Amino acid sequence: MRLFVDIVREEFRHGDLRYEDITSYRLDECLDLDAQIRDAVIDQLIEGSHRRPLEPIPGAPEVIARLSRLAGPVLFVTARPDARFIESWLHSVLPPSHNGIQVVATGDFDAKLEVLRRHEKAFFVEDRLETCFTLNDGGITPVVFRQPWNRQPHPFVEVGDWSELAALMALP
Repeated sequence: MRLFVDIVREEFRHGDLRYEDITSYRLDECLDLDAQIRDAVIDQLIEGSHRRPLEPIPGAPEVIARLSRLAGPVLFVTARPDARFIESWLHSVLPPSHNGIQVVATGDFDAKLEVLRRHEKAFFVEDRLETCFTLNDGGITPVVFRQPWNRQPHPFVEVGDWSELAALMALP
């Protein structure tokens, strides 16, 4: 969502938009932004056609590499309709010492549960609170990645950054 904000501010000259303004995953519910602008930016993000680079969250590449060296390929499940952009981007930001990733695109938030079951995963880090409830109801323990849009009360463990996630997993 940081890249969404950056594109809106720079390309569409909405300098007053702040990351903290995104209080819902449904952008039409929380942003006073023309639908054409919102949709154009979302299209850029989904297609990977944005000019500004997508920057990893600080610490993410290192933690993912450590996790993959210890446990094998790390599974990423995205609600995007196509995995190619995310897979290519991950390979570009991860250090060469990682032991693999797997990216599955579902095209739908609710389809993540079945993918995680098929891969026999017990835990999943997610930044969309609604998906966390779905996963929990389906027997997958969600870990919520703390964001402005998921500040409603919930019973799940939260992490605010990748170092907190590494500590939660007790990664050496």
